[in-house]
Amino acid sequence: MVRAFSYLRVSGKGQVSGDGFPRQRAAIKQFAKANGYVIAREFADEGVSGAIETTDRPAFAEMVATLHSNGVRTVIVEKLDRLARDLMVQEAALSYFVQHGFAIVSVAEPDLMANDPSRTAFRQMMGVFAQYDKSMIVLKLAGARMRTRARTGRCEGRKPFGYYDGEAQVLERLRALRSEGLGFDRIATTLNAEGVPTRTGKPWHGVVVNRILTGKGR
Repeated sequence: MVRAFSYLRVSGKGQVSGDGFPRQRAAIKQFAKANGYVIAREFADEGVSGAIETTDRPAFAEMVATLHSNGVRTVIVEKLDRLARDLMVQEAALSYFVQHGFAIVSVAEPDLMANDPSRTAFRQMMGVFAQYDKSMIVLKLAGARMRTRARTGRCEGRKPFGYYDGEAQVLERLRALRSEGLGFDRIATTLNAEGVPTRTGKPWHGVVVNRILTGKGR
């Protein structure tokens, strides 16, 4: 059995709780079992774009550091675009792995690391298609926003604080504390002491209070 790491990635925060990770995990597990690999550890980047350099991804960077230190030499991904959608990022990562004696195994493209010209050309072609697909998605979303803005005069992504149930009361509390002369950090401290929840469930911070009260945040 060959010890290997698995690498998973989803692009959007909204995909973290979707089927992206379970699907990737199941595909890698089935492939590993059928091909003599044992998954020693899983690394997953949540809500990280495939166009971002791999060194700027927390989980990927940690995985590479671990590869250099514990003897595991192989990483398994569900498919090439989970490694990266951007062609240049793909090739940079693959080149780095080859230079350091590591291997990336793709469930969807088992001969990904082959050196023959046709495989290299095909790998690059797959990267171009993934990059094109990403670009088309971005253009479609931009077009949808423009149509919405033309129709309604406004197009927003994440809803402003106060939109969801329970947030209006919290917003009133923020304004009341501010009217008492408290600074943003003091307001955050007060809300944390009172157990008032944020939208994300994380503690309040002055910068968040500032953005909400000045209309610059969500």
